[in-house]
Formats: sequence, structure tokens, C-alpha cells
Amino acid sequence: MTDTQPSLHAAATAKPPFYRDATVVKWLMQVAALAAVLFAVIFLAREAGDNLQAKSIQTGFNFLDVDPDIALGEGIDTDPATSGRALWVGMVNTIRMSVAGIILASILGTLIGIGRLSSNFLVAKLASAFIEYMRNIPLLVHIILFFVTIATVFPGFGGDLDPITGDVTQGPINGVLHISNKGISIPRIHIDDGFYQWMIIVAIGLAAARWVSKKRHEVQDETGQVTYPVLSAFGVLLAFAVVGWFTHPIFGWVGDAIFAPIRDLIDGTPEVLVQVLLSIVSVSIAAWWIKRFFDARRTPGGAAKLTDDDWFRVIFAGVIAAAAGFVFLVLWPGLSSWLIQSSRDLFDVLANKFGDGRGSVLDHPPINVSMPDIEKLGNFANMGSSGLNLTQGFAAVFFGVVLYTAAFIAEIVRGGILAVPKGQTEAAQAIGLRRSTMLRRVVLPQAFRVSLPPLGNQYLNLTKNTSLAIAVGYTDVVQVGQTIFNQTGRSLEVFIIWMLFYLACSLTISVVVNFFNVRLKIVER
Repeated sequence: MTDTQPSLHAAATAKPPFYRDATVVKWLMQVAALAAVLFAVIFLAREAGDNLQAKSIQTGFNFLDVDPDIALGEGIDTDPATSGRALWVGMVNTIRMSVAGIILASILGTLIGIGRLSSNFLVAKLASAFIEYMRNIPLLVHIILFFVTIATVFPGFGGDLDPITGDVTQGPINGVLHISNKGISIPRIHIDDGFYQWMIIVAIGLAAARWVSKKRHEVQDETGQVTYPVLSAFGVLLAFAVVGWFTHPIFGWVGDAIFAPIRDLIDGTPEVLVQVLLSIVSVSIAAWWIKRFFDARRTPGGAAKLTDDDWFRVIFAGVIAAAAGFVFLVLWPGLSSWLIQSSRDLFDVLANKFGDGRGSVLDHPPINVSMPDIEKLGNFANMGSSGLNLTQGFAAVFFGVVLYTAAFIAEIVRGGILAVPKGQTEAAQAIGLRRSTMLRRVVLPQAFRVSLPPLGNQYLNLTKNTSLAIAVGYTDVVQVGQTIFNQTGRSLEVFIIWMLFYLACSLTISVVVNFFNVRLKIVER
């Protein structure tokens, strides 16, 4: 019996062979998978390069620096000097439509989702009819229908002609709103030269408002009196904003005293120093993350208890930091020069903007409004550049993706509201809350905890669905890219740019949605 016990103990504690060790097998499988992916990418890239070279097809991204000789319909630059600039204009148009569409679709979808649960028969049926109509017709059909409606149903420009300039002097609503078969023009709110100085005062007001809110919360917690901390903070911020509107020129010295010296300092920075700093920053970030990772897993005894996955994350973070440092120092030295030039240009713009804000408040208001106008070029009247213009293509795609996505968001919000336990609404009614207050403070905050993940999917769909703008000729990144590869034949490169752009947009939306998803998560004891 004595001889049996040690043999059983040795058998139980004996280390298995490495090919049966779960940790070893797990690491080997992950390394093998990574090697297989890298091998596949290298193999496919070489095969594609050989096939393109055999057919005498040029490859590379040098076409981005060549003048495409095209005129774009709308955007920040309608006559781009290079293909890269043209693609950037298309990207900005896509981002502009996506951001505005996400905001408006969220508001509209929330209202429609609440309306479908309304006790009012007419409101509930109208919301249901809207959802069923929009969801059961393809988005492309909606976009084309909106485009045809704008082009055929809306009236043309009317009004009198100025006898001297020949410009159209009247529109459907003169000076405020122009609706025609060429699009919609509304007043455009834009920042002016004094905006940056005004934002310094507003930033001071934000700090003061936060301090006031904190103090009012403390008084409310200590005495039980209603101190209205949010309203008080808003009043302080509003007071700073109003005072700053008339006093912002006093900060005109910031450009020459702060931003100009920073610009000059960056301009004289050696590229090698930037490369070294980038490498140090990448390693420091990895070290900081690893330290926090170990601290979060420490036991009461002081030692960090790590699993195999934890060790993999730590090693992966270290490898990424080392690879980034190697790239900055050896493989991509040109990145430092680009960062120096971009930073220098940024602070140069800030120095000039703060310098432009000097003078009277009337000459440099922080925010200004440009009213829509109509101009007559040749024999045809068109929307002028003063207002915010929604062309035929932009309006058709915008209204199409917003209404289409709002129908899906409405169903998600409705499901989130129904997922809130009934006891929550009964408790809110028991303490005498009104229906609007109960919805705003009890139901919707809990409903959005359930609704936020699928809402993120709808935001991704909206951003990618803007690529259907090519059907109506709106100048988005897809339409511009198609025009460029038709001229240059660089279809593979343009497709890569499309993929990277939409991947960046999707990852950005996912990061934002995940951030709010974590913030809305219920903290358990």
C-alpha cells in the first residue's frame, strides 16, 4: 500500500508530453494559423503581381499624385489637382452624409419606435405603416424614387431677373429656403474668424460649469434640497458663452504667442528625433497597458493570476510595440517627415486663425449664417454657393438611407422598450411620474442598454449603404473611385482604397458604439 500511493501521486502530477499539453497545443495552433494567413497573403500578392506584369498592366499608387482632369459635382474641392485629392473629396462627402444620416436616423427612428407603442390608434398605425413600407422595399428603389420625385415634381427656379447682373432675385421662399428640381438650399451656419477665440472662453465656461455642478450635487446630497445642478451648470456655461461672444477678440494674441512658436519649434525638429520619439511612445504605451493588465489581475496575496489567454495578450502587446518601433525606425522613416509637416501645417493654421480674429466683434463674429442664393450662369438658374445646398443626388441618397434605416431603428427601439420589465413602469406610475417623464428617465435608459448593440449594426449598414449613391450620380468615394480607375486602369488599387476606407469607418463606429455600450452597462456588486 505504501508503494502504491507514491506511484499514484507521481502519475497524477506527471507532466504530459508536449504534444498533448493544452497550453503548448494552443500556442502552436495560434502561431500556425498566423503563419498560414501571412503565407496566403504573400502568395496571393505575388501571384497577382506576376499575372498583372505578364499582361503589361502597371500597378502602384503613383496615380494618386497625377492630375485626373475631372470636375466633381460637389464637395470641398470640385476641381481636384490630383487623384488622391479627388478620392479625399469623395471620402469627405461620404463621411458627411454618414454622420448626418446616423444622427437624424437615430432621432427619427426613436420617435417612430415610441409612436408604434403609443396608445393613440392613429399614431400607432401610421408608425406601423411607415415601418412596413420602408422595410419591404429595397433601398435602391427608395433612392431612385426620391431622385425622380425631386427632378420631376419639384418646380423649377422662378422669379424676376436682375436687369444688370442677370441673377435670379426670387425663389420659392425668397432668401430663406429654395426648393427646386435642382435640389434644396437652406441657410448655412458656419464658423467665422472669431470662433477659435470664443471657444477659449467657452472652454473656461465648461470648467466653471463642471465645478458648479459638482458643488450643487454636494449641497443636494448633504441637505436633501433640490439644487438643480444640471440647470445651474448650463446657466453658467450660457453666461460664459454670451460674454465671450462680445469679448473674444481679447484672445487674439494666442496665435502669435503660443501657436506660432510651436509651429517654428516643430519646423526645426530633426526627423530622427521624431522617429525615436515614436518608437519610445509605442513601447511606453505597451508597457503602460501591460502594467494595468497585471494590476487588474492581482490577487489579495499580491501575485497576478494569469491564464493562457492573458499571457497571449501580454506577449501580443509586446510584439506589436516592438514591431511598431521597428517600423518607425527602419521600415517607414518617411512617416516622421509627414508628421512634422502635418503638425507644422496644423499649428500654422491655428496661428493664422487666431490672428484673423483680431478686430471688432461685428467684423469677426464667432458663428455666422449665410443665406441661400440663386445665381444665373448662362441661360440657366442654379443654386448659389452661399447657402447649404442639397443637390438632387445628395437629397435622394440622404432621405433614402435615413428613412430606410430609421424604420429598422424604430423596430429595435420598440423591442428595447418591450424588453424593460413591466415592474419598472408600474413603479414609475406608482410614484406619480408622468408618461413623458417615465419614458425619459425610466424606460428609455434601460431600453437603450438592450438596443445599443443592434443599433451599431444599423449605423454600419447606413454608412456602407451610402455607396448606392453611384446610382444617382452623387459624388461619393465609390463614384469618384470608379471615375478614376476608368481613366487610369488602376482598379485593384482603387478597390484596396475602398476597402481600407470602409474598414476604417466600420471600426470607428464600432469603437464609439462599444464605448457607450460599456458606459451603459449595469455595474454589478
